[in-house]
Amino acid sequence: MFSKVYPREKYISKIRPFVSSDIIKVITGIRRCGKSYILKGIINELIADGVAKSDIIYIPLDKRGFKSIKTPEQLEEKIEEMINNEEFKYLFIDEIQNVKGFESLVQAYAEEGFSVFLTGSNSYMLSDEITTKLTGRYLSFEVFPLDFSEYLDMKKFFDKEIQDVEVEFDEYILNGGFPKALEFTDLNGRQVYTRGIISEIFEKDVKTRKRISNVAVYERVQSFLLNNYSSPFSIGNLMETLISEGFSTKPATVRGYIEDLQKAKIVYECNRFDLKSKRAIKRDQKYYLSDLAIYFSMNTDNRLSYGPSLENIIYLFLVSNDYQVSIGKIGKFECDFIVRDHNQNYAYIQVAYTLRGEDAKTTERIKEREYRPFRDIKDGYPRYIISMDKYRDQQEGVHHINAIDLFLGKEKIGD
Repeated sequence: MFSKVYPREKYISKIRPFVSSDIIKVITGIRRCGKSYILKGIINELIADGVAKSDIIYIPLDKRGFKSIKTPEQLEEKIEEMINNEEFKYLFIDEIQNVKGFESLVQAYAEEGFSVFLTGSNSYMLSDEITTKLTGRYLSFEVFPLDFSEYLDMKKFFDKEIQDVEVEFDEYILNGGFPKALEFTDLNGRQVYTRGIISEIFEKDVKTRKRISNVAVYERVQSFLLNNYSSPFSIGNLMETLISEGFSTKPATVRGYIEDLQKAKIVYECNRFDLKSKRAIKRDQKYYLSDLAIYFSMNTDNRLSYGPSLENIIYLFLVSNDYQVSIGKIGKFECDFIVRDHNQNYAYIQVAYTLRGEDAKTTERIKEREYRPFRDIKDGYPRYIISMDKYRDQQEGVHHINAIDLFLGKEKIGD
């Protein structure tokens, strides 16, 4: 039905067990991360498995012929128009947030036995309306831009040249993982495209759903978070920055703008976990970008900051593979990540671009900094240092793994 659609098995495999279930499947994620193509991939798979095209209803609400559908009544009319027999039906609706008050309608079709799939470009309706109106009747699947393995795989799928893997990784950091960006041959074109995504998110996901009282402050808050990704965050420091630059606003307003950026999936918040008290700490958290191309497209300086960039990519890799992730506080020291898998197994992770300095003394200082937090951990869960080093430095029972090997599935956390 859809030709040349890259099948994102990473996500389709999570949805596949529920494909014929009457539970509503909701696919979320930042705009342009590839949600529509996941729907198309599922449709192609159904057809390959023998499902008749007439039993598949696909409604892309942002495409010509469907854009005028704004109410549940209009949507129902279109669905009924596309039903031509009494067979089991698969109902796919793309960009469902374009129809206000859609919940009761899609629930009715699910109750009639339809297998319903929805995508939404932001989490406003997915966190509020669906949660209250469809409690227990839907599953949410969060999609991220391409990870590095998918990035390479998609290039191969479209017969694009693959360079040395380390060169590809540097380009991936700058180019990011928005699937359509791979269509553009030069960095400038990709960055123009990514800036357009951010502008579209602001216009369609933020501005239209919540009145921004001070656009200049909102843009400065956005800029602050984008420019300080992977760094400890303090609302106090941000307020001091705003005041020093002449902005007048309240902490509550700033927190609201940060929440807007999170709901639009531009940034993800990672809180601290105190290993001693076994409690989450709601301060000095970090924010990670949903895609590093957002930072590089919004800044004139394209020099790579490898440490923060690698930490951001590892965070995205972990959460997109269903790990629960926190920043670890271990006494006076910090562990970059404490992760927990679906079996409740923990692991501790330090991220360093390299453990090697320009001389022996610097190398020892770097190693001491990275190994030191692990020494205060008393339990037996595995500990990892993830870096770009090709040569491993296995000490004190800590596993040292290469980041690219991790991204390509040659190494695993917990194995």
